[in-house]
Amino acid sequence: MQLPDLTSELALGKELPPVAINHAVEALLDPILEVERKAEFLGALTAKGETAGEIAGFALALRRHALPVRNTDDWWLHSDVLDVCGTGGDRLNTFNISTTVALVCAAAGVVVAKHGNRAITSQSGSADVLEALGIRTDLLPAEAARWLRDYRFAFLFAPHFHPGFRHIGPARKLCAQRGQRTIFNLLGPLLNPALPTVQLVGISSPHLTQAIAEALQQIGIRRAMVVSGMAGSTSEAGWFDELSTLGENQISEFYQDRAINSSIWHAHDLPLQSSSLEHLAGGDKIVNARIVEAILRGHERGPKRDAVLLNAGAALMLAGRARTIGDGWEIARETLESGLAGAKLDQLRQAASTSMGQ
Repeated sequence: MQLPDLTSELALGKELPPVAINHAVEALLDPILEVERKAEFLGALTAKGETAGEIAGFALALRRHALPVRNTDDWWLHSDVLDVCGTGGDRLNTFNISTTVALVCAAAGVVVAKHGNRAITSQSGSADVLEALGIRTDLLPAEAARWLRDYRFAFLFAPHFHPGFRHIGPARKLCAQRGQRTIFNLLGPLLNPALPTVQLVGISSPHLTQAIAEALQQIGIRRAMVVSGMAGSTSEAGWFDELSTLGENQISEFYQDRAINSSIWHAHDLPLQSSSLEHLAGGDKIVNARIVEAILRGHERGPKRDAVLLNAGAALMLAGRARTIGDGWEIARETLESGLAGAKLDQLRQAASTSMGQ
């Protein structure tokens, strides 16, 4: 089936079955196919509204084209792998919360495969801030597997592991020029080539947490939580692709094949300091690197640290290191105050210096 035929099916409101999705992915990755045809298809899919099954189908098909990270070492069989990642696009100019959380969780003993990219809608993406911190963002697949084993942290730069995406980029850009988002604005957290078993996923569209959770479950994630947090006391303030310390949180979560539970949750029971969106503001990669390091070293103890502790608490709970988010908050706090987080930063910098010198 050709891509224009699939576009016509979408225009009729029909959901794409797995076979059709596989055809669509092959067409989108085809360097010869016209950009306009690809953009028309992506626009039609968004206009129809992506189902959980379609999101999962695209994720599975695209992951088959990624460069694999996992190897045959026995440790993969006995360790959960965590990713903490947002879809981006909330345009709220916060510092790199999920990247800081990933480093805290690694310092607490969790294996963390952080999948990410450079800034697209913000001033500093995860790759940008990690680079400014002196942590390698150019790991090849075999190196990434070794870093996960030896250091419990590896950053997987999306363009390196999904080389075929260069053939989709022009169509996404054309859609953006037309004011259209595409399914690729949702797929990033589902495409980690390390195949994480546990995920904390943030999205700035609260009505999509259930669908993304269903998709994560369908692609084989063992435990996940999809969150969207208010950036203020009312929804008009916008929504973070993180758990929020400023307002309510829309959460959809599951454990293995159990039913997905969706709820509204507030962090009222945690020792939050009074804060506002301005207290969580970031800047360019240099500014954000300073913020991240100040948190990891225990020097920053204000609302920015609270945002990290909250999200790290959830991630540590998902990874089985804590019974509740509150317990995870305490483990994350101890990780910062004991110096373990600063030591993890030093270790990753030293590893980068050593490997680059070889």
